[in-house]
Amino acid sequence: MNLITNTISAVYNLLWGDLFTIPLPGGGSLGISLLVLMLIPTGIYFTIRTRFLPIRMFPEMLRVTAEKHVSSRQGSISGLQALVVSTATRVGMGNLIGVVAAISAGGAGAVFWMWVSALIGSSTAFIEATLAQLYREKDPLYGGYRGGPAYYIHRFVEQKLGGKTRRYSVIAVLFALSGLICWCGISQVISNSVSSAFQNAFEIPPLYTTLVLVALSAAIVLRKNATVKVLDVLVPIMAVCYFAMTIFLILKNITVLPSVFQRIFEEAFGIRQVVAGGFGAVVMNGVKRGLFSNEAGSGSAPCAAAAGDTGHPAKTGLLQALGVFIDTIVICSCTAFIMLVTPQDQVAGLEGMDLLQASMNYHLGRFGVVFIALMLGLFCFSTFIGILFYARSNVAYLFGDNWASQTAYKVVALVMLFIGGLAAYTFVWTWATWAWD
Repeated sequence: MNLITNTISAVYNLLWGDLFTIPLPGGGSLGISLLVLMLIPTGIYFTIRTRFLPIRMFPEMLRVTAEKHVSSRQGSISGLQALVVSTATRVGMGNLIGVVAAISAGGAGAVFWMWVSALIGSSTAFIEATLAQLYREKDPLYGGYRGGPAYYIHRFVEQKLGGKTRRYSVIAVLFALSGLICWCGISQVISNSVSSAFQNAFEIPPLYTTLVLVALSAAIVLRKNATVKVLDVLVPIMAVCYFAMTIFLILKNITVLPSVFQRIFEEAFGIRQVVAGGFGAVVMNGVKRGLFSNEAGSGSAPCAAAAGDTGHPAKTGLLQALGVFIDTIVICSCTAFIMLVTPQDQVAGLEGMDLLQASMNYHLGRFGVVFIALMLGLFCFSTFIGILFYARSNVAYLFGDNWASQTAYKVVALVMLFIGGLAAYTFVWTWATWAWD
């Protein structure tokens, strides 16, 4: 067990630990991690090359969501349904605990840098989703199409080798395997989070919550094409409920809203943070949590984007760029505002879910605590259903087109879901936080 934990910690530190630091005035420093070094410059490059697409094409993103396209291929899903699937996985623990962690460590200014990461990430999401569309394949098992980074990486390698066809590409195999391992880790943290939240809110033993969660999940993911139908209903309901509750709380505390925005911008660029040596923490916590939540550049959302049928690859790219906006600018901001309109003396010394629950308890009493627990359950449940949709293409790339391998992976994920609900909190989060990030 210690060997596994130490290995996971070493990999996590390699990816998210400080690769190097930049000294800042006031004695502070800006720590740059490997993934931030890879994803942020890439996002900036794509933003410039697309001529600031997230801003310039935002009206077109909204227009494409209302556009109807009838596919001639049986089993295919619409671009909007692909957006729903990717939103289901983006909107999860990162929108609650991730935002709380960012503000706890970096202050209100971290919210601004989350918004910046979303702007940059939208361009990355557009590119990777468009690539997934360009190099997708027909799916003989589920119908429609499949694809993702494993497929377009494979095609790139073949082109570099002069068009010579090959069964596997090493980099594509590594990506597919890492995705499947990652999603097993996510499965554990999902059930662990839900069972813990329900125990705190309703005093339901973790075993009962876990059994119900696994049974509901199995009833959906073990059916051929139930995933998209369930998410079509679930995702809009949970997003609208959370957004509506946030709007209610903002209106209830409208008098403090100007001071909240003032605090966000002051702490994002403020002299106080620079002098105190905390400016690096503000920036990096905001950027890392933004990347953590919207997943732009991680290669997971393109697995859903490839399945969408919009009539043109760029339209799917625009929809996935909009997904980053929905996740970070809308849903993550909801959590941030719920916390920031709460008097600081009400949440002093609290962290994580305790902080968010204390905020909701201040605003709505016991109902607020119950509401957050239910939202957490819905966010996590939809994430699990969504990641198994992602897994289809990676399993097919590695093991070919057969129901045995598809079903086997689903069973493994369900087992991980069960184990996570009952396992020790610290081990699950050590593994799954690394896997998720």
